[in-house]
Amino acid sequence: MPSSSSEGPVIDRLVAANQRYAAEFTDPGMDARPVLKVAVVACMDARLDLHAALGLELGDCHTIRNAGGVVTDDVIRSLTISQRALGTRAVVLIHHTGCGLLNLTEDFRHELELEVGQRPSWAVESFRDADQDVRQSMERVRTSPFLLHTGDVRGFVFDVTTGLLREIDPANGPGS
Repeated sequence: MPSSSSEGPVIDRLVAANQRYAAEFTDPGMDARPVLKVAVVACMDARLDLHAALGLELGDCHTIRNAGGVVTDDVIRSLTISQRALGTRAVVLIHHTGCGLLNLTEDFRHELELEVGQRPSWAVESFRDADQDVRQSMERVRTSPFLLHTGDVRGFVFDVTTGLLREIDPANGPGS
């Protein structure tokens, strides 16, 4: 069994860490509804510690993560449930500098098809300009017929070297 270190397989380490966590765990008695009524959509990049970067505590928000922090159909699904069933009202979108999707293309899907004999049904959603992709993601949220609350949607690019967020103006895209 391959391991990522001399301490043993990584999943075994995670399970052991959970056992230590559970031994000290106390049910916080929280509701599933986020206290701040906000959903954060961000990239899955391991360098983003969203709670620390945004000053959030357990229970403050819903966090939805995927490759690139792109607003896909599944993100719309999660946001719809977040808003309609669990009371969120605001959406924060966060992309970041140095994202792996900046180097991928849709050729990735074709390469997978050649390797495994089946093309994925999903799009890679790669992009060349993080700012423009944030704008596109904001537009996807704002125009979704499934979402009740589309007026408080803001997008940012997180700088992985400084930890700062830079807000993206939705009106400053191509053709503005």
